[in-house]
Amino acid sequence: MTLESITIPAEKPQGLIVALHGWGANANDLASLAAYLKLSNYQLIFPEAPFPHPNVVNGKAWYDLRAENMYQGLLESREMLRDWLLSLAETTGIPLSKTMLIGFSQGGAMTLDVGLKLPLAGLVAMSGYLHPDAIPPTKQDFPQILIMHGTSDRVVPIQAAQRIKLALESVGAALEYEEFNAEHEINPEMLERLRNFVVQVIP
Repeated sequence: MTLESITIPAEKPQGLIVALHGWGANANDLASLAAYLKLSNYQLIFPEAPFPHPNVVNGKAWYDLRAENMYQGLLESREMLRDWLLSLAETTGIPLSKTMLIGFSQGGAMTLDVGLKLPLAGLVAMSGYLHPDAIPPTKQDFPQILIMHGTSDRVVPIQAAQRIKLALESVGAALEYEEFNAEHEINPEMLERLRNFVVQVIP
């Protein structure tokens, strides 16, 4: 099984940006922000999570977040996303070393879960959190990492980002960490910070 996705091509792409949406959203959610990123020299792909959201019409989920089914579907999504990312080098002609994985909320959690174990150029988690076993226990070469979070986030509190920072630092990962005066959202400041990170990591 593959992942449905929206692709915004570039004529001669410098790199590939893959963006994972959050719980209850779909591929259109982050694809609608593409113009604001001003990354026309990069190919952009917005995959759609494989599971229907239990309550949102046309909403998708990487796994269930309801208490009675917490994390149901995570193993399947993890394997599917990993295999799909590995196949992109062949289908796009862009190597993983020039591919950046970014995600918002549940997509941010998936970004860290899968991305830390692949030789990607970079990872960006926005308003994300950690799965219990997301971080490899031993030090290794990790992609470059950017963590962004709103200090007024009432969906995923800022403490989740602070835990990510501490956990990654404990295994020697180099990361950039920034808090914004924002709620559970991607605001213009975050988009600008994201754009600068992409250009810095995949020039």
